[in-house]
Amino acid sequence: MTTIAFENPSRTGAAPDGADDAQLNASFARQPILTRDGMLCGYELKVRAPALAAADTAADPGAAAATQAADGGANANVGALPGRPREPTQQAQQAQQAQQAQQAQQAARAVLRGLMQGNVRGALTGHPAYVDVSREMLFDDAILHLPAERFMFELSTSIEVDEALIARIVQLHGRRYRFVLDEVAQPNDTFARLLPYADVVKIDFTRAAGALLPKLSSVLKSAGKLLIASGVDAQADFETAHGLGFDRFQGYFFARAQSSSTRRVSAPRHALLNLLQLLAGDPTVAQLEAELKLNPVLVMHLMKLANSSGLAVGHKVTTLREAINATGTDRIARWTQLLLYADGRKVALEDDPLLQLAATRARFMELAIARLPEAGRNEADAAFLTGVFSFVDAVFGGSLESTLNVLTLSRPIQAAILHREGVLGALLSAVDALERGAWDELGAVCARLQPLTVEELAQLGLAAGAWAGVADRSAEGLERIED
Repeated sequence: MTTIAFENPSRTGAAPDGADDAQLNASFARQPILTRDGMLCGYELKVRAPALAAADTAADPGAAAATQAADGGANANVGALPGRPREPTQQAQQAQQAQQAQQAQQAARAVLRGLMQGNVRGALTGHPAYVDVSREMLFDDAILHLPAERFMFELSTSIEVDEALIARIVQLHGRRYRFVLDEVAQPNDTFARLLPYADVVKIDFTRAAGALLPKLSSVLKSAGKLLIASGVDAQADFETAHGLGFDRFQGYFFARAQSSSTRRVSAPRHALLNLLQLLAGDPTVAQLEAELKLNPVLVMHLMKLANSSGLAVGHKVTTLREAINATGTDRIARWTQLLLYADGRKVALEDDPLLQLAATRARFMELAIARLPEAGRNEADAAFLTGVFSFVDAVFGGSLESTLNVLTLSRPIQAAILHREGVLGALLSAVDALERGAWDELGAVCARLQPLTVEELAQLGLAAGAWAGVADRSAEGLERIED
């Protein structure tokens, strides 16, 4: 569930009545949703609504004066005790409620406008978006600009349900918009009233009682509902949900170290490690050629990469030496690092959740550190490495520290991954918070990353996701796995 919350801004005041609220911007992060086969099939968009003034007359001298006038002008202080606030009058309460309603509508419009932006669309990489919607968003006709085939509207079981809301849902359903009952842990009256209009039910594994899950999932499956298990961050929870027939899974269980019996099996990971170790020592073309010749699958990938758009200039690359020279050792190294995460099955890289997560995190770190003072090419390379290898225990299992030692990573990179030390560690904490939509945590980390802001980091997260989703179709260093 995404919470659309209001915050006190650093600037004063909300947009006045009738003012253009185009300057208000929402921030977005994404969290992957997987199929039963472990492939990407969508993203939930975590939303941070724009900061608006609190609907509190104490924050607005003009509103305070109006309240005082409404309370009786010169007689307002009669009988008041020093330091004791007066009870607001009905008129003041109505004014406050009107301000709250105005702010809610401004936030709804800002979120809807943000969902239509190209950076959000790019970060979805062709997958549908699941997004929490408020009453204000549902009743705003701007929602009709969102393509129905690309968005799933999530309804909280705490939303206020009345006849007007039901009528609006029916109207939107008639326009082929689909609804998800979100945050279900225990069925309640709201759940019962909204269930007939929902195509999907998302059950919160962090709060639902284990004893309730079998019956609840059975009843909902019998009713033809597609089931999503959310909060699935442990392999045991995934296996439980899978056994109960859940259709989709949201959480980071796939990025955690697993036992050897369940770990992903992939092609030449040890060969990739050997190649990485060689690349770390600034090898000659002859040395690279000799190492690659021992690994025919790697040769195949490198030849595809070298002939991809932008690398092969003017003629087709036909020899391994030409491929090495056309690609360059830096690009070969990045391509090799990311291929460590590729699933061993014949899976398109844009649908591989672990590779996409690692690539997005690495690209985010590289983009973010470039915004910091005195950061150069070496710092950008270190940031990319920190991001890409922060999930390496999910591939090899065992001790993360021992695996990092095998990779001969520098001390600052290891300290960042293991202990979140230094600027690299702060960036890693930032991207981790962003992946979970933990906006307060991200704000706290920004204190270590000045002048970066939450809004900037969210934008970089979307840009990194878009890059990872199309990198296999460009000259950036990925190729489709087609063993």
